[in-house]
Amino acid sequence: MDVVVLGEPLVEFSADHALTEAATFHLSFSGDALNAAVAAAAQGARVALVTRVGADEFGERLVRFAAGRSVEVRWMARGEGSTGAYAVGADPSGERAFVYLRHGSAASRMGREDVDRSPVAAARVVLLSGVTAAISATCAEAVRHAAMTASGRVVYDPNFRSRLTTPEAARAVLRDVAPHAALVKISCPGDSLPLLGCTDPGEVVRACRALGAGAVAVTLGGDGVLLAEGDREPVHLPAFPAERIVDQTGAGDVLAGTVCAFLARREPAAAAVRAGMAAAAVSLSGRGGTGRSATPHEIDALLRQAGAGPLTGSPRG
Repeated sequence: MDVVVLGEPLVEFSADHALTEAATFHLSFSGDALNAAVAAAAQGARVALVTRVGADEFGERLVRFAAGRSVEVRWMARGEGSTGAYAVGADPSGERAFVYLRHGSAASRMGREDVDRSPVAAARVVLLSGVTAAISATCAEAVRHAAMTASGRVVYDPNFRSRLTTPEAARAVLRDVAPHAALVKISCPGDSLPLLGCTDPGEVVRACRALGAGAVAVTLGGDGVLLAEGDREPVHLPAFPAERIVDQTGAGDVLAGTVCAFLARREPAAAAVRAGMAAAAVSLSGRGGTGRSATPHEIDALLRQAGAGPLTGSPRG
């Protein structure tokens, strides 16, 4: 596989109003791992999602959904526990309220054995997330095990969620995974304040480097990304303007998944991050985390408009 993503796909119930008022919900499928996997597959990468879903109708629909978007589903095991879900009140301003329905879910039962039965060890790029580590103690163990097992590049997104974990627990996973990570993609201040105690992007870079990360991409929302590779001076990459904003859910996941697809085809980190930023900008025009996937042509077009030029080569099919 070019890219392997470890995590929990979720049934998504999204509303156009605040959850305290919404009466009608739209059914879709999302979750950070699924969002990233779909985004990577949209760029032609061979992508596997390693997870567990319930032996229920929603689990069956999730597997069909992933397969329909060219994600390899052989490692989406069906078994004990329900399929995870969440409800979200969509708000284009970015102030979104999430209610998770995933306690005791099938995916929360993942562990080291799920990593060992998967193609993690041989994948070109492995994407791991703090959300996955926060689901359960066994999932946290699986994330750590995957980081140590992977022979390819590891990309880690702390993706801190206060409703799922504590800063202390999330900080511990970041400390353990960062030395194995070719790239840590971290939001500022959403991740950096609770996990690193800082909101200055330069300080965030230094803190992640001190933990052992090979490269650091600090996402700054509308202000773009501060990218630091190795010991080089950080470079600011400006954001792409979004033509239309419907929902910001999953934009960071789309960025991470697209980055993995381009790293798998051996693009430089800066080119991969720029591609991810372009894909994230396009994703804002869709509802939910998988509602809108950028095509390779759209990414190249945005890069040309920004004067960066198209990316060379193409992902392996």
